[in-house]
Amino acid sequence: MLEFLPQVLFTLVLIGAIIFFAKNVSSLKRNINLGRDVDRTDQKDKRFKKMMRVALGQSKMVARPIAGILHIIVYVGFVIINIEVLEIIIDGVAGTHRIFGFLGPVYDVLIASFEVLAFLVLVSVIVFWIRRNMMNIRRFLARELKGWPKNDANNILYFEVVLMVLFLTMNATDYQLQLLGASHYASDAGIVGSFPISQFLLPIFDGMSVGTLIVIERACWWLHIVGILIFLNYLYYSKHLHILLAFPNVYFSNLDQLGKFKNLEAVTNEVKLMMDPNADPFAEPEGGDEEDIPEKFGASDVQDLNWFQLLSAYTCTECGRCTSECPANQTGKKLSPRKIMMDTRDRLEEVGKQIDKGEEVSTDKQLLDDYITREELWACTTCNACVDACPVGIDPLSIIMDMRQYLVMEQSAAPAELNNAMSNIENNSAPWPYNQQDRLDWAKEEA
Repeated sequence: MLEFLPQVLFTLVLIGAIIFFAKNVSSLKRNINLGRDVDRTDQKDKRFKKMMRVALGQSKMVARPIAGILHIIVYVGFVIINIEVLEIIIDGVAGTHRIFGFLGPVYDVLIASFEVLAFLVLVSVIVFWIRRNMMNIRRFLARELKGWPKNDANNILYFEVVLMVLFLTMNATDYQLQLLGASHYASDAGIVGSFPISQFLLPIFDGMSVGTLIVIERACWWLHIVGILIFLNYLYYSKHLHILLAFPNVYFSNLDQLGKFKNLEAVTNEVKLMMDPNADPFAEPEGGDEEDIPEKFGASDVQDLNWFQLLSAYTCTECGRCTSECPANQTGKKLSPRKIMMDTRDRLEEVGKQIDKGEEVSTDKQLLDDYITREELWACTTCNACVDACPVGIDPLSIIMDMRQYLVMEQSAAPAELNNAMSNIENNSAPWPYNQQDRLDWAKEEA
């Protein structure tokens, strides 16, 4: 019976990790669905092609070659090396050793590629750590990255270093055990797998007994797979949730040209009515028209945003490319598009925790003012540089514009300069305080 104990223990750990992950996914889905509905089901072919190009092909990452290439290495390594996780899970449940070894030369190529990628990932992660902690790159020094965000980024890097070291050490001891003909490891077919990187670690284990090597190999095996399961469940609490959400976020991202803003249908209809000389201003609204008028213009809290904006808040990688391209931020303004997304996620998590406790969502706090200040909102020039820079299709500008809309249409709280311009447009059909009849007076003076 004891011989099945490792398999039973592994199965229990696996099931527990899956249940916890499913619980987190359920909370994530519920929080995203707190947002308003928006239709992003059109142009499916175009959306799929964009997802394959941007999310899978990493096309926007290489706009900054050094970070982009390093990220692609880590990304490919993460995807490819996790194929081995499937084998580890089967071996753990069934009590087998390298279950896919029957693939022969194909398996050798796979293991060799896993090792090369693991080494490249290790190097890339070390470079990332140096860039983030030693090179004083401006976008990694912003105020919104103080505390947990910085620690979270480093935690992931440490995680990846440990996982890659465990993987290579596990392979090295496994290789040594095969060379020694150890029971359960040796195969009649010869060496199972190819180990171009971990073979260089063999001198470390030279002279160790079979028992000692088995202890090291089993310890690395358990720590590696349990580490991966912990990593999987850590994602929900981390900026690295983009590993799972980048694909749907790019797929459902806005396909309209940058700079095209949405119009409120209710307001558009009112304007059309005002401009129609044949319209009866005293006529009763047609059936259903009243239902088209939104309960609230714009957004002051996360429930007022649409579900895609909330999905984007969870998808944000906190890389800071948006902020580093923002002209307002570059000229010393408080606005940081990255902070807009981080604040939205923080507020959404706060709302989610209140729901988890069975409480009513508190109105004592909201996204506007308590997280995002009006100064930040009005600093935006609406240039779309942040949207264009994002490698996963996030649109911080849409949140800014919805919150501005709330300030203008619900609170009449636009800056004085903007209120003056809007009043002049209403009265003079131009943003300047001159009567239409006097606009060309300057030309007469020049003449």
